[in-house]
Amino acid sequence: MDMYQTVVSFFQEGGPFMYPIAVVLGIGIAIALERYFYLANQTRINRRDFERILPLLKQRNQRELANVVQKSKSAMSRIIADGLNRRTSSRRRDDIEYAMEEGLLEVLPSIERRTPYLATFANIATLLGLLGTIIGLIAAFTAVANADPAEKATLLSESISIAMNTTAFGLMAAIPLLLVHSVLQSKTSAIVESLEIAVVKFLNLMEGDERPAAGQAQNARAAAGA
Repeated sequence: MDMYQTVVSFFQEGGPFMYPIAVVLGIGIAIALERYFYLANQTRINRRDFERILPLLKQRNQRELANVVQKSKSAMSRIIADGLNRRTSSRRRDDIEYAMEEGLLEVLPSIERRTPYLATFANIATLLGLLGTIIGLIAAFTAVANADPAEKATLLSESISIAMNTTAFGLMAAIPLLLVHSVLQSKTSAIVESLEIAVVKFLNLMEGDERPAAGQAQNARAAAGA
């Protein structure tokens, strides 16, 4: 109960700028939770699909591979599907790679969406805290100028203590938001890297599938010439 009263007293004594900081913190927490669960789900389904797709790529089982990627809605499957679709019209590595890179660029916005806002909100919370403190100090010195000389020191120290609450709360909001932003940015980078690895593996394995066919065609031409 004492802890609750301390928190309430701290908030109430901070002045009007405590409320916008609290709003910024609330929005940041909502974005952080939404992004965390979204990225965790993307990591899970991409890993699941990659474990299903990779054996099919090694087996050159394109029919089953097409069925797997069509049934899944993960970013991994979408990019692989783009590569398979382009491969039906062109066997050139560059053409397939361009198609898969285009698919990667299409899924990146949904993966990276809203995460940068957390760093912005952290900066806003810090600046609001400093602004609230400055305005509180201005009001404190204005009040002290008209106060009784015997009470000036006490009144000034109390006013400064209250004004500092805003800066403290701003930092209390900014530091967790920056930490969460760093964690989410790391998870986002890991997902993007996994998609890029999938693109490279697909291209290499499909190219490896083409080389034996090209070698057989050369042998057939040599045999015909003989």
